[in-house]
Amino acid sequence: QLVESGGGSVQAGGSLRLSCAASGRTFSSYAMGWFRQAPGKGREFVACISWNGGTTYYADSVKGRFTISRDNAKNMVSLQMNSLKPEDTAVYYCAIAGSLSIRTAPEDYKYWGQGTQVTVSS
Repeated sequence: QLVESGGGSVQAGGSLRLSCAASGRTFSSYAMGWFRQAPGKGREFVACISWNGGTTYYADSVKGRFTISRDNAKNMVSLQMNSLKPEDTAVYYCAIAGSLSIRTAPEDYKYWGQGTQVTVSS
C-alpha cells in the first residue's frame, strides 16, 4: 500500500513537499516514481529514482525545480517541489516500479498510491 501526503494549494512561486509511505512490504529493491494527472489529460511522468537513490531522472517540465529522494529505512519517497507554476496543478501519484532501475512509462509501475491534489494559483 502506498499513501501520499503533502498536497495542497499554493501560489505560483511557492513550494510543496510530497511524501509517499509504503507499507505492507519492503520496496527498497525497486525504483520509485512520481506521476501526475491534470483534468482531461493523461497520466504524466514527473520524476523517478533508482532502488538505492543513486540515479534520478526528471521530466523536462520540472527539471531544476523538483527533487525526488527516498529513505529506504523508512520505506518512503519524497518530491520537493519549488518554484511551482499553475501548470503544475494536478493529482500527484507515487508508484513502485517492477525493476531496480529508473523507468518513465506508467506501464512499468506495479503499485500506485491514491493520489494527492496539488493546486497552484497564479
